[in-house]
Amino acid sequence: MKFKAQIMDELAIRRAMTRISFEIVERVNVANAVLVGIKTRGVPLAEAIRSNIQGSSGITLPLCELDITHFRDDVSSEVKVYTNSLSQPIEGKDVILVDDVLFTGRTTRAAIEAVMAAGRANSVRLAVLVDRGHRELPIRADFVGKNVPTSTREEIVVHLAQTDGETGVSIYEKE
Repeated sequence: MKFKAQIMDELAIRRAMTRISFEIVERVNVANAVLVGIKTRGVPLAEAIRSNIQGSSGITLPLCELDITHFRDDVSSEVKVYTNSLSQPIEGKDVILVDDVLFTGRTTRAAIEAVMAAGRANSVRLAVLVDRGHRELPIRADFVGKNVPTSTREEIVVHLAQTDGETGVSIYEKE
């Protein structure tokens, strides 16, 4: 892949996560909400949202890490074994899924399926750092840090200090 441009630095990511956090407080009953970070990079983003909401409202949201591997439609059916990876009960809760990039919608579909397998949530909403379009499924994010129109020959790469040792969002062109 060939580097094209950096579209967000650490400060821009922090601002986007702060804005998303305020939007969640305005539009969701946070007293009934649960944050669910989709592994890998959705987890530190969910932690940032949790910290921002705690700082602005004093409410500490429960946070779960979600591994969607067994719910993906591109994984062999031989490994479809479900274990409840949600550490918090979600029955009747307003679930906020958090991920780094929304592209085709397949990761989100798998995450919704995993949440539904864990219990009947009151609602499921989606927060993403970057929405790049090109959906294959009818999925839309409720909270978006940045919309980045891309071509199918481009790839968005998110780096977070917690997982990658550096923070930023870049566009690469596939060769």
